[in-house]
Amino acid sequence: MSLPDTKTVPETVRRPVKDALHGHELTDDYRWLEGDNSDPNRMGLVTPEVAAWTDAQNAYTRAVLDGLPGRKALEDRIRPLLQIGFVSEPVQRGGRYFYFRRDGDQNQSRVYYRDGLRGEERLLIDPEAVDPSGLTTVSWLSPSPDGRQLAYGTYAAGDENTKLELLEVDTGRKLPLEIHNKVRPPEWLPDGSGFVYWQLADPTDHYTGRVMYHPRPARPDAQDDVSADKVVFRQLTKEEDVKLATTWGPGGRLSADGRWLLLHYFNDTRSNDLWLVDFEAYRRTGFMMRTQVSVGTPGTAFGSVMPGPEGDILVLHTYKHAPRGRVVVAPVSWPSELGWRDLVPEPEDGSIEAVAMSQGHVIVTYLDRAVSRVVVFDLTGKRVGEVPLPAMGSANVAANRSSTEAFLTFTSYGHPPAVYRFDVSDPEGSFELWERPEAPVDPNTIEVKQVEYASKDGTPVTMFIAHRKGLEPGGDAPTILYGYGGFGVSELPVFSPTLVPWFEDGGVYALPNLRGGGEYGDAWHEAGTLGKKQDVFDDFIAAAEWLLDNGYTRRERLAIAGGSNGGLLTGAALTQRPDLFAAVFVGVPLLDMLRFQHFLMARYWVPEYGSSEDPVQFEWLRDYSPYHRVQDGVHYPAVLLTAGENDTRVHAMHARKMAAMLQAATASDPAQDPVLLWVDRSAGHGQGKPLDLRLRDAVDQRIFFMWQLGMLD
Repeated sequence: MSLPDTKTVPETVRRPVKDALHGHELTDDYRWLEGDNSDPNRMGLVTPEVAAWTDAQNAYTRAVLDGLPGRKALEDRIRPLLQIGFVSEPVQRGGRYFYFRRDGDQNQSRVYYRDGLRGEERLLIDPEAVDPSGLTTVSWLSPSPDGRQLAYGTYAAGDENTKLELLEVDTGRKLPLEIHNKVRPPEWLPDGSGFVYWQLADPTDHYTGRVMYHPRPARPDAQDDVSADKVVFRQLTKEEDVKLATTWGPGGRLSADGRWLLLHYFNDTRSNDLWLVDFEAYRRTGFMMRTQVSVGTPGTAFGSVMPGPEGDILVLHTYKHAPRGRVVVAPVSWPSELGWRDLVPEPEDGSIEAVAMSQGHVIVTYLDRAVSRVVVFDLTGKRVGEVPLPAMGSANVAANRSSTEAFLTFTSYGHPPAVYRFDVSDPEGSFELWERPEAPVDPNTIEVKQVEYASKDGTPVTMFIAHRKGLEPGGDAPTILYGYGGFGVSELPVFSPTLVPWFEDGGVYALPNLRGGGEYGDAWHEAGTLGKKQDVFDDFIAAAEWLLDNGYTRRERLAIAGGSNGGLLTGAALTQRPDLFAAVFVGVPLLDMLRFQHFLMARYWVPEYGSSEDPVQFEWLRDYSPYHRVQDGVHYPAVLLTAGENDTRVHAMHARKMAAMLQAATASDPAQDPVLLWVDRSAGHGQGKPLDLRLRDAVDQRIFFMWQLGMLD
């Protein structure tokens, strides 16, 4: 199916900029689409010229996607699925349960609470009452220990610049406190007299993170003096340490009794240092004594201090000296690595994905071949029991360190997220459903299997394949291959409402567990970083070839999709194997890998990718950088690129420049295989989008794939 001749591709002027890097001369024809780079600390500000160019591209994309036949019918099918309700795991404080809920056509989740587990549901916060546009999001909740006050975070239009606000629960009245600059959830002292939180010192500088202490006034309604908050731990400056000034930086976690503060500092995407602080003594004297826990050892560790059988102990989930993960304990009197003792040893297969701490117990979420298992241990390391999950899928556990009650959200293909409750002292006998929104989905109609294939270098890689039950693909099934492969993020079976009509129409969905992810522990992550990043792309391409070779689909019926680091993945696959796919979705992507580190918070990712400023790293980045691999005269498949103008993570310049480059280079007929760009002016990296924008985006991507895979004829 071709487009009408009236839908012409907007023209983009070339303005070559030449760079000399490590003996190589490079030409960038579309540097001007980055925006205003005159301030090296705020690169890529949108200029009027870039805005006008973006308007033209957006208009072209809307004309194409909105004009496709069957769009309204598809929207009518997807809308009720996106309207499936959502309920989060509750946070229990002072006998009250706080949680998010979104019902029907609500644009944003609302905040509710109950007095008691089965108490009457009461509305606390409706973001649409504050902002009828639906663009304001409540991103996190942190109730005070007695449940009488609630700190919560809000941001608007996807910018993720979260503001802390506070309200009185009994009256719903806002209290006179606001803390700005990308604040993370605070950790309260047990008597509610203060809390520890993280924020940016300078909201325009992503590398100014710091841990703060805020003492609360004696009267809840008294004015808080935020200016008097104390800096507990901060990010280093370039003058102090050039490398550590642009790493992920500091963080901290209080023990439930407020006595101990565990500080961590990320040195890169795979390692952090830790210190233990007697926070009670710090508040009393103003002097901070940091006791070293682990410094300079590769791997990460997270945890807290808990009451143990013989006094306070430090409990850590760590990948230090354990690439598949383990849980260790140490007395607070000697928290150093030398004193660590295995509570839950490193598994022989799979990995430990997460650990939640409950009163007298640790709840360990294992990944066995990228499928969740949840097992409870006591503080002697004795196995208490395993949580009986409903099916092969993904589980997330939320626990209270001061009680034995825990909640678990379970999801899988065909299983919308449902919240279960259990008691850690009897996880098998107490497991019960707490909340499950009504959904017009029958899990018995969807078949899920896991296969294993060999990548280019022979490495075995697992992959989930889902489709309608009883479907025999026969080599012609329309297929979406999705991937991520980075930052230790594990891709597991989860429910996606937009896949329901895809399965009903005979579509196949494939999800490989690529290197760079965390499905098989820290070593699996490391195997897809820095100079090994090409192995991730090879894993993805090999997955596509396996689907073709094993009779699931053919090239004309195969689409690939990914966002963020996954957008880099699909951009790399597009430029390395344009012959292999019929349609490519590249969402909020990194694509110019020789300049990515200059924009927004991207220097955080140099330990994952490397930097062109280093001569050795430049070579491997230049070899795969999607923007630099585009070649004139190649028949590229149809491409849909997206970006958010309020994105504070990945700059929209990547999608803009790539769209211009591909539109100029492709030898394909744009009426049949167009290169489309959509830059959302009311969104960021994707978080916090209201229902109507999520519906538009879902229909855009799906109608694009259906058109290109021959499903609209």
